[in-house]
Amino acid sequence: METWRQQPLVFWAFLLPGGLWLVLFFLVPLSLIWIFSFGERSGPVDILITGTLANYIEALDPLYLSIFLKSLWIAAAATAVTLIIGFPVALAVSFAPPRLKPILLLLVILPFWTNLLIRTYAMIAVLRTRGYVNFGLEALWDGADAALAGLGIGALPRFQPLTLLYNDAAVVIGIVYVYLPFMVLPLYATLERLDRAYLEASLDLGAGQIRTMASIVVPLAKPGIVSGVILVFIPALGTFLISDLLGGPDSQLIGNVIERQFKAANNWPLGAAMSFILLYITFGILALRSYLGRDDV
Repeated sequence: METWRQQPLVFWAFLLPGGLWLVLFFLVPLSLIWIFSFGERSGPVDILITGTLANYIEALDPLYLSIFLKSLWIAAAATAVTLIIGFPVALAVSFAPPRLKPILLLLVILPFWTNLLIRTYAMIAVLRTRGYVNFGLEALWDGADAALAGLGIGALPRFQPLTLLYNDAAVVIGIVYVYLPFMVLPLYATLERLDRAYLEASLDLGAGQIRTMASIVVPLAKPGIVSGVILVFIPALGTFLISDLLGGPDSQLIGNVIERQFKAANNWPLGAAMSFILLYITFGILALRSYLGRDDV
């Protein structure tokens, strides 16, 4: 097999377009934001780079630090719920008949065909007081009331709609809804390669379905679980649109604070410092995962 040194022109022809795009539209803007984090506002639109660490110190103020911690908690909770929901879905798709797999995978990736903003607004229609969830619960409640009345037991009290919107729970539901495919797809890719002989051997040796799932399937699916957790947790940590539309005043995440620093407050240095603290946290999580998974190779 030829190495890139034997065909350098082919190598650079493939590398340069993607490399230039990455440098111009990712590394350069990211470097500018990093430089801004060491600056000070010298006017309405001017930033003076002084090398100060005041922005990082201000970003670690207890008020902002509590929002950082809350963002970590919300992202972790949403990731856990996504894993709990996504694992059975990926398992069902991987064990589905071959003719049904393309259809099921299409249903998994179908939300990607719709804009994120539209999908989030759709969740408002589902979760609001006069939304589809409360409509469904109210119909079930009325049905139970009619059944009890028919038996002569008595009537239920009037149904009170649940408050499902503009709170932390709504933000978690929104994150799970938006990022569920990012959990299902890597899990499916791992489970699809799973050797079915291990499952048959476990069942033949007397292990039940639950024992086989816990002792065979879950450990062998660990690479997909880790990939799915990373793909969901990292974007959930920095999200701001979902919490802005579905969350209330007490449900704002660090992404919302950063967005306001760049737009409403026009304090780019502080927003840049917060952005890179979030980036450092992300790098720390990835480094920890790499350290803990060093023995898995």
